[in-house]
Amino acid sequence: MMEFALDPTTWALLCLVAMVAGFIDAIAGGGGMLTVPALLTAGLPPHLTLGTNKLAASFGSITASFAYYRQQLFDPKFWAQSILATAIGALLGTLLVDQLSIDFLNKLIPVVIIMVACYSLLGKLSPTDEHSLPIVSAALRAKQWVQGLLLGFYDGLAGPGTGTFWTASNSLIYKMSLLLNCGLARSMNFVSNFISLITFVALGHVNFVLGISMGFFLMVGSWFGAQSAIKFGNKLIKPLFNTVVIILAAKLIYEAYW
Repeated sequence: MMEFALDPTTWALLCLVAMVAGFIDAIAGGGGMLTVPALLTAGLPPHLTLGTNKLAASFGSITASFAYYRQQLFDPKFWAQSILATAIGALLGTLLVDQLSIDFLNKLIPVVIIMVACYSLLGKLSPTDEHSLPIVSAALRAKQWVQGLLLGFYDGLAGPGTGTFWTASNSLIYKMSLLLNCGLARSMNFVSNFISLITFVALGHVNFVLGISMGFFLMVGSWFGAQSAIKFGNKLIKPLFNTVVIILAAKLIYEAYW
């Protein structure tokens, strides 16, 4: 276990960011694009940042995914292949990130964050309102494995914006409603978060006290976010989310390169 001393004000601000991130993540994905920059700005080393963020994010993602599951917006049996592929990808990505240098991560993470923010600005969500799952076929299973491996790997390697990537790629790959899309995205995000977290714990890159405290606020934000998504969608949240992320990413790029 790795610990990192923080003053009470910084700690409180991190918890507030976590609650906002949980709310946004439950609706549009990408909450990690708020929490990861916040942790880095607070002074945590990259490896410790990623591991601690995975602990906090697991609280939020399980809360959101359970809310969608209760509303029958996620079917674990139907998406079993996606679950397995995502878990394998997350394990491989987390094992790789432990081999990367801190200097490399300092330069990689801000670039990834701004790329995902730009992608989410241009991404289109599911156009249909039909709550019907895709037709089972060999092609569908292949898509599930490719998508799960790639996004699970990315979540294990870096993480920020994974939920947004899931939501955007779901709209391209599957013809289903936005709520089914979000249910799948949040649930797969939990799978990769949890597998990656276990790996980070084994590698000693988690601050448990900070991660759990942020996780509690993420959980609160995720619950309200999931309820809002089910009722109202994400028309209000996404523009605000993109604005905040781009500002934070620009700040981190400036700090990392200049």
